[in-house]
Amino acid sequence: MKLFSCPACTQIVHFTNVVCERCNHALGYEPESNKMLALEQADGIWKSAGAHADGAMWKYCANYEHGVCNWLVPGDSADVACLACRHNVTVPNYGDSEAMARWQSMEIAKRRLFYTLLRLRLPLVTRGENPEGLGFAFLSDAEGEQNVMTGHDLGLITIALAEADDAEREKRRTSMGEPYRTLLGHFRHEVGHWYWDRLVRDGGALDACRAVFGDDSQDYNAALQAHYANGPKPMWQNEYVSSYAGAHPWEDFAETWAHYLHIVDTLEVGGSYGLAIQPRIDRTGIITTDMDFRVYSDATTIEQIVEAWVALSQALNSFNRAMGHQDLYPFVLSPAVVTKLGFIHDLVHGRVGTATKGCEGEAPAHREAAE
Repeated sequence: MKLFSCPACTQIVHFTNVVCERCNHALGYEPESNKMLALEQADGIWKSAGAHADGAMWKYCANYEHGVCNWLVPGDSADVACLACRHNVTVPNYGDSEAMARWQSMEIAKRRLFYTLLRLRLPLVTRGENPEGLGFAFLSDAEGEQNVMTGHDLGLITIALAEADDAEREKRRTSMGEPYRTLLGHFRHEVGHWYWDRLVRDGGALDACRAVFGDDSQDYNAALQAHYANGPKPMWQNEYVSSYAGAHPWEDFAETWAHYLHIVDTLEVGGSYGLAIQPRIDRTGIITTDMDFRVYSDATTIEQIVEAWVALSQALNSFNRAMGHQDLYPFVLSPAVVTKLGFIHDLVHGRVGTATKGCEGEAPAHREAAE
């Protein structure tokens, strides 16, 4: 994610901010231009403010009043929900303070997901537009009933609100032997299943995908049962980005998809901060790199992305170890995994399949100056 600044006073602001701490202007994120806007109240809605304000009128997403969204909708639009919240199907009871606090954490992660999907110009279709459109159900465990399981089913992504509790999420991570478990990771993984349906199954890329990830027609439920009963495949590290990715080609795709989003988002952060990695003992330049490239550009290669990521992730892991934390990125990108990441890279940039760009529900183009 790039760095944002307040248009009214140039103070650096963050993606979730609703007020500039320096000039006290209201703030909102406008997804079509990929900018944070400074706002002033005008006739019951909001007008853009700052040196380069164009006088455009805006309103906050309806979920702003619940403290879970700071995205903007054009002032003359009939829509009340923003581009991200229009995909919500089930949300918590507004009177349940604990569930609302967990939903807020979920929405922060979800909007970060949508930021990346929009930057990649990927198609976005709601369930009102298509029965298999992308939707989110945020559910709490019901007393006396089976716990809610996070998962995907024909476009509907169910998210267990219990995952927003750090202690509960860590308990689940440990019990499942996972090196990494975050809310954002859940969203990126589950949306990978939806994009498999849309870009691979329905996008003319099935044969190409099977050549890289394997035959997805094998029994999915049986494969998962075997994975949980027998444990990870031997030497899974040589072929998969995680042990769970080896359970079935669909999970391999979703895991690789999630890691691709992890990588490009983090590399954009590095580029926004002007980071360059040049270890003093790196005589051969193996982990020396800079991030002065546009990670979302069609012209950027997977080789550039992986080279920069290996250097950056090693540096970030070292920082975490110095603070006594676990590695920020506890994974290894084998040559086979890099090939799979390359497939995802080509898929999202329209070089594989037929339905990636220009289809119904396509994300809006970003109108922004060179960064």
